Amino acid sequence: MVTARDAQSSATLTLPVGELYSDEPPMESDAHLRQMLLLISCLDWLWQDRDDYFASGNLTIYFSPKQIKSRDFRGPDFFVVLGTERRSRKSWVVWEEEGKYPNAIVEILSESTAQVDRGTKKQLYQDTFRTPEYFWFDPNTLEFAGFLLIGGTYEPISANEAGQLWSRQLDLYLGIHESQLRFFTPDGQLVPTPLEAARQAQQETRQAQQRTDRLAEKLRELGVDPSTI
Repeated sequence: MVTARDAQSSATLTLPVGELYSDEPPMESDAHLRQMLLLISCLDWLWQDRDDYFASGNLTIYFSPKQIKSRDFRGPDFFVVLGTERRSRKSWVVWEEEGKYPNAIVEILSESTAQVDRGTKKQLYQDTFRTPEYFWFDPNTLEFAGFLLIGGTYEPISANEAGQLWSRQLDLYLGIHESQLRFFTPDGQLVPTPLEAARQAQQETRQAQQRTDRLAEKLRELGVDPSTI
Protein backbone atom coordinates (compact mmCIF):
# COMPACT_ATOMS: atom_id res chain seq x y z
CA MET A 1 0.00 0.00 0.00
CA VAL A 2 1.29 3.44 -0.92
CA THR A 3 1.04 5.79 2.05
CA ALA A 4 0.90 9.55 1.96
CA ARG A 5 4.31 9.65 3.64
CA ASP A 6 5.85 7.40 0.96
CA ALA A 7 4.25 9.49 -1.79
CA GLN A 8 5.50 12.73 -0.28
CA SER A 9 9.04 11.41 0.09
CA SER A 10 9.23 10.18 -3.51
CA ALA A 11 7.36 13.05 -5.10
CA THR A 12 9.45 15.76 -3.50
CA LEU A 13 12.45 14.73 -5.60
CA THR A 14 10.75 14.16 -8.94
CA LEU A 15 7.62 16.25 -9.31
CA PRO A 16 7.24 20.04 -9.57
CA VAL A 17 4.99 21.37 -6.83
CA GLY A 18 1.58 22.56 -8.02
CA GLU A 19 2.10 21.54 -11.66
CA LEU A 20 -0.02 18.39 -11.78
CA TYR A 21 -3.08 19.05 -13.89
CA SER A 22 -6.10 16.76 -13.77
CA ASP A 23 -6.01 14.07 -16.46
CA GLU A 24 -9.57 12.77 -16.64
CA PRO A 25 -11.61 11.54 -19.62
CA PRO A 26 -14.96 13.20 -20.41
CA MET A 27 -18.01 12.03 -18.48
CA GLU A 28 -19.87 9.10 -20.04
CA SER A 29 -22.98 11.08 -20.97
CA ASP A 30 -24.85 14.31 -20.41
CA ALA A 31 -26.75 12.61 -17.58
CA HIS A 32 -23.48 11.69 -15.85
CA LEU A 33 -22.13 15.22 -16.23
CA ARG A 34 -25.32 16.80 -14.91
CA GLN A 35 -25.38 14.43 -11.95
CA MET A 36 -21.83 15.35 -10.99
CA LEU A 37 -22.51 19.08 -11.30
CA LEU A 38 -25.75 18.68 -9.33
CA LEU A 39 -23.94 17.20 -6.33
CA ILE A 40 -21.26 19.89 -6.41
CA SER A 41 -23.65 22.81 -6.80
CA CYS A 42 -26.02 21.62 -4.06
CA LEU A 43 -23.26 21.05 -1.53
CA ASP A 44 -21.61 24.38 -2.37
CA TRP A 45 -24.94 26.16 -1.90
CA LEU A 46 -25.63 24.43 1.42
CA TRP A 47 -22.11 25.09 2.69
CA GLN A 48 -21.74 28.55 1.15
CA ASP A 49 -20.63 29.99 4.50
CA ARG A 50 -17.97 27.33 5.07
CA ASP A 51 -14.37 27.54 3.90
CA ASP A 52 -13.07 24.27 5.36
CA TYR A 53 -13.76 21.77 2.60
CA PHE A 54 -13.06 20.95 -1.03
CA ALA A 55 -15.70 19.36 -3.25
CA SER A 56 -15.11 18.49 -6.88
CA GLY A 57 -15.66 15.84 -9.51
CA ASN A 58 -13.97 14.10 -12.42
CA LEU A 59 -10.70 15.42 -11.00
CA THR A 60 -7.55 13.34 -10.68
CA ILE A 61 -6.38 12.43 -7.20
CA TYR A 62 -2.61 11.96 -7.31
CA PHE A 63 -1.43 9.84 -4.42
CA SER A 64 1.86 8.34 -5.66
CA PRO A 65 4.47 8.93 -8.41
CA LYS A 66 4.02 5.32 -9.52
CA GLN A 67 0.35 5.94 -10.19
CA ILE A 68 1.23 8.98 -12.31
CA LYS A 69 3.61 6.98 -14.50
CA SER A 70 1.32 3.96 -14.97
CA ARG A 71 -1.80 6.08 -15.59
CA ASP A 72 -3.81 3.11 -14.30
CA PHE A 73 -6.31 5.06 -12.22
CA ARG A 74 -8.72 7.92 -12.78
CA GLY A 75 -10.24 10.33 -10.30
CA PRO A 76 -13.64 9.94 -8.62
CA ASP A 77 -16.75 11.36 -10.25
CA PHE A 78 -17.49 13.30 -7.04
CA PHE A 79 -15.57 13.63 -3.80
CA VAL A 80 -15.36 15.78 -0.69
CA VAL A 81 -12.31 16.48 1.47
CA LEU A 82 -12.99 18.00 4.88
CA GLY A 83 -10.71 20.12 7.01
CA THR A 84 -8.94 21.78 4.09
CA GLU A 85 -8.90 25.16 2.37
CA ARG A 86 -11.78 25.91 0.03
CA ARG A 87 -10.09 27.09 -3.16
CA SER A 88 -9.68 26.12 -6.80
CA ARG A 89 -7.21 23.36 -7.64
CA LYS A 90 -5.81 21.84 -10.85
CA SER A 91 -6.01 18.39 -9.26
CA TRP A 92 -5.92 16.88 -5.78
CA VAL A 93 -2.31 16.03 -4.89
CA VAL A 94 -2.22 14.14 -1.60
CA TRP A 95 1.37 14.98 -0.70
CA GLU A 96 0.68 18.69 -1.21
CA GLU A 97 -2.48 18.55 0.92
CA GLU A 98 -1.05 17.36 4.25
CA GLY A 99 -1.65 13.74 3.26
CA LYS A 100 -5.43 14.21 3.14
CA TYR A 101 -7.61 11.82 1.15
CA PRO A 102 -11.35 12.24 0.43
CA ASN A 103 -13.77 11.81 3.31
CA ALA A 104 -16.58 10.78 0.97
CA ILE A 105 -16.65 9.60 -2.64
CA VAL A 106 -19.48 9.04 -5.12
CA GLU A 107 -19.01 7.17 -8.39
CA ILE A 108 -21.61 7.52 -11.14
CA LEU A 109 -21.94 4.10 -12.76
CA SER A 110 -22.11 3.38 -16.47
CA GLU A 111 -21.87 0.22 -18.55
CA SER A 112 -18.17 0.84 -19.22
CA THR A 113 -17.16 1.77 -15.66
CA ALA A 114 -19.48 -0.15 -13.33
CA GLN A 115 -17.23 -3.20 -12.98
CA VAL A 116 -14.22 -1.05 -12.08
CA ASP A 117 -16.28 1.14 -9.73
CA ARG A 118 -17.64 -1.89 -7.88
CA GLY A 119 -14.30 -3.67 -7.78
CA THR A 120 -10.96 -1.98 -8.40
CA LYS A 121 -11.93 1.48 -7.22
CA LYS A 122 -13.83 0.21 -4.21
CA GLN A 123 -10.76 -1.76 -3.17
CA LEU A 124 -8.50 1.24 -3.69
CA TYR A 125 -10.75 3.59 -1.73
CA GLN A 126 -10.93 1.03 1.07
CA ASP A 127 -7.30 -0.09 1.30
CA THR A 128 -5.24 2.90 0.12
CA PHE A 129 -7.39 6.00 0.42
CA ARG A 130 -9.08 4.75 3.59
CA THR A 131 -12.01 6.92 2.58
CA PRO A 132 -14.63 6.64 5.34
CA GLU A 133 -17.63 6.54 2.98
CA TYR A 134 -18.09 5.35 -0.59
CA PHE A 135 -21.30 5.55 -2.62
CA TRP A 136 -22.24 4.68 -6.16
CA PHE A 137 -25.27 5.58 -8.26
CA ASP A 138 -26.42 4.55 -11.74
CA PRO A 139 -28.49 7.32 -13.42
CA ASN A 140 -29.92 4.78 -15.88
CA THR A 141 -30.97 1.88 -13.62
CA LEU A 142 -31.10 3.97 -10.39
CA GLU A 143 -28.90 1.43 -8.63
CA PHE A 144 -27.74 3.10 -5.42
CA ALA A 145 -25.47 1.77 -2.68
CA GLY A 146 -23.24 3.11 0.05
CA PHE A 147 -20.48 1.74 2.24
CA LEU A 148 -18.98 2.75 5.56
CA LEU A 149 -15.38 1.92 6.46
CA ILE A 150 -15.49 -0.18 9.63
CA GLY A 151 -12.34 -1.85 10.93
CA GLY A 152 -10.63 -1.31 7.60
CA THR A 153 -13.43 -2.91 5.55
CA TYR A 154 -16.37 -1.38 3.71
CA GLU A 155 -19.71 -2.45 5.19
CA PRO A 156 -23.04 -1.63 3.49
CA ILE A 157 -24.94 1.38 4.82
CA SER A 158 -28.56 0.55 5.67
CA ALA A 159 -31.24 2.74 4.11
CA ASN A 160 -33.92 4.56 6.07
CA GLU A 161 -37.64 4.22 5.32
CA ALA A 162 -37.28 6.70 2.45
CA GLY A 163 -34.50 4.66 0.87
CA GLN A 164 -31.89 7.27 1.80
CA LEU A 165 -28.37 6.54 3.06
CA TRP A 166 -26.87 8.54 5.91
CA SER A 167 -23.44 10.13 5.47
CA ARG A 168 -21.71 10.67 8.81
CA GLN A 169 -18.97 12.61 7.08
CA LEU A 170 -21.30 15.13 5.43
CA ASP A 171 -24.02 15.04 8.10
CA LEU A 172 -26.51 14.59 5.27
CA TYR A 173 -28.62 11.89 3.68
CA LEU A 174 -28.10 10.85 0.07
CA GLY A 175 -31.14 9.62 -1.78
CA ILE A 176 -32.89 9.48 -5.14
CA HIS A 177 -35.24 12.32 -6.09
CA GLU A 178 -36.78 12.50 -9.55
CA SER A 179 -34.24 9.96 -10.87
CA GLN A 180 -31.25 11.93 -9.60
CA LEU A 181 -29.00 11.47 -6.60
CA ARG A 182 -29.60 14.34 -4.18
CA PHE A 183 -28.66 15.49 -0.70
CA PHE A 184 -31.20 15.68 2.12
CA THR A 185 -30.87 17.41 5.48
CA PRO A 186 -30.96 15.37 8.73
CA ASP A 187 -34.69 16.12 9.02
CA GLY A 188 -35.31 14.87 5.48
CA GLN A 189 -35.56 18.16 3.58
CA LEU A 190 -34.25 18.22 0.01
CA VAL A 191 -31.12 20.35 -0.36
CA PRO A 192 -31.97 22.67 -3.27
CA THR A 193 -29.86 23.73 -6.19
CA PRO A 194 -29.06 27.47 -6.30
CA LEU A 195 -31.79 27.89 -8.93
CA GLU A 196 -34.32 25.99 -6.85
CA ALA A 197 -33.39 28.08 -3.80
CA ALA A 198 -33.84 31.31 -5.79
CA ARG A 199 -37.24 30.20 -7.08
CA GLN A 200 -38.30 29.21 -3.58
CA ALA A 201 -37.25 32.61 -2.26
CA GLN A 202 -39.23 34.33 -5.02
CA GLN A 203 -42.28 32.23 -4.24
CA GLU A 204 -42.03 33.05 -0.52
CA THR A 205 -41.74 36.76 -1.38
CA ARG A 206 -44.85 36.58 -3.60
CA GLN A 207 -46.78 34.74 -0.90
CA ALA A 208 -45.75 37.33 1.71
CA GLN A 209 -46.87 40.13 -0.61
CA GLN A 210 -50.19 38.38 -1.23
CA ARG A 211 -50.79 38.10 2.52
CA THR A 212 -49.99 41.79 2.90
CA ASP A 213 -52.39 42.70 0.09
CA ARG A 214 -55.20 40.60 1.61
CA LEU A 215 -54.67 42.21 5.00
CA ALA A 216 -54.76 45.68 3.43
CA GLU A 217 -57.99 44.84 1.61
CA LYS A 218 -59.57 43.56 4.82
CA LEU A 219 -58.62 46.78 6.63
CA ARG A 220 -60.20 48.84 3.87
CA GLU A 221 -63.40 46.80 4.19
CA LEU A 222 -63.41 47.77 7.89
CA GLY A 223 -62.95 51.42 6.99
CA VAL A 224 -59.30 51.58 7.97
CA ASP A 225 -56.69 53.10 5.66
CA PRO A 226 -53.70 50.68 5.69
CA SER A 227 -51.29 53.55 5.00
CA THR A 228 -52.14 55.10 8.35
CA ILE A 229 -51.12 52.05 10.33
